[in-house]
Amino acid sequence: MEKSSVFPEKVKARVIILSGFLGAGKTTLLKRILSWETDLSGTVVIVNEFGEVGIDGTLLEDVGSDVVELTSGCVCCTLKADLNLTLKRIREQFNPSRIFIEATGVADPVAIIQVFQDEELNEHMEVDKIITVLDADFWEVREGFGTLFFSQLREADLILLNKIDTIDNNKIPQFLKEIHETMPNSRVIPTIRCRVDPESLWTAGRRKDFGFRPDQFFNVVPPNDAHDEETDFYRQAYQGSNGASHSVVKDEKIHYIAFSFTDSAHLDENCFKQFTEKLPWEVFRMKGPVCFYDRTVLVNYVGGKCEWADWAGTEETRLAFVGWKVSGEETISKLRKCIVRS
Repeated sequence: MEKSSVFPEKVKARVIILSGFLGAGKTTLLKRILSWETDLSGTVVIVNEFGEVGIDGTLLEDVGSDVVELTSGCVCCTLKADLNLTLKRIREQFNPSRIFIEATGVADPVAIIQVFQDEELNEHMEVDKIITVLDADFWEVREGFGTLFFSQLREADLILLNKIDTIDNNKIPQFLKEIHETMPNSRVIPTIRCRVDPESLWTAGRRKDFGFRPDQFFNVVPPNDAHDEETDFYRQAYQGSNGASHSVVKDEKIHYIAFSFTDSAHLDENCFKQFTEKLPWEVFRMKGPVCFYDRTVLVNYVGGKCEWADWAGTEETRLAFVGWKVSGEETISKLRKCIVRS
């Protein structure tokens, strides 16, 4: 990768830490994220493999960005100084706009964050988010994993409850509820092989909103996944026509459900707020413009957290939902109670 001249010196590099216990799916997630970008000229990947052979680095050879391996230790302990030095060298050589750190499964995110307290690093880089991949099987036996396991979850801005296809479907709603109650500050999304739409991931910012932009609104599935049977439901989330309508699309194989709501009438703002607050944990994605009497806002709900932004587009409510074995009809019925008829 040639030294980037696109990004000004004063712009800090965005650091994304991928955390999670051994075998949860961090490398799968990293490869998926990197496949979303066509231009990786401003991206550097740091892979920390606990051992003398950097397996993950080999798996990432074809992603198109620079991969730096740190082996024979963990970035949060024996390789902490090496990570500091590596980050400084990366800054001098590449001046990247984005840095991914895939930590080993035994790394504590807290210790990695401490590396960025270095004055020189802090001037040029900041940790924008921590994403923790959680093997669904591990949650049920979580008491046996100790404090490190919980630290990886507690520090996460976004938790991917991964490999949900390997457990009893009836356990998913229970697990989502328990994780939300245990880690109330984190967003939680159930996934298979870490399949998550880009907007859900980028929205989960650590210290600031991660730029959910209206120009990305209808582009929720990366092109490489366009014909994948496990993510087709995202493309089908927008259905219906003018006036009051809703549609439901089910994926019987993985039990995701996508449904949408469109109405040109105004919604009562207080009623809608209460509706949002009472959404079941199984609804992990809701987005779209919502038209109130005096304004229209863009609502972005991901994994239990909701954000509102200004909307200058059509004054019409158009909401898309994605959930796990949730009743679309029941959810829409509750939403309809917020409609204000003249």
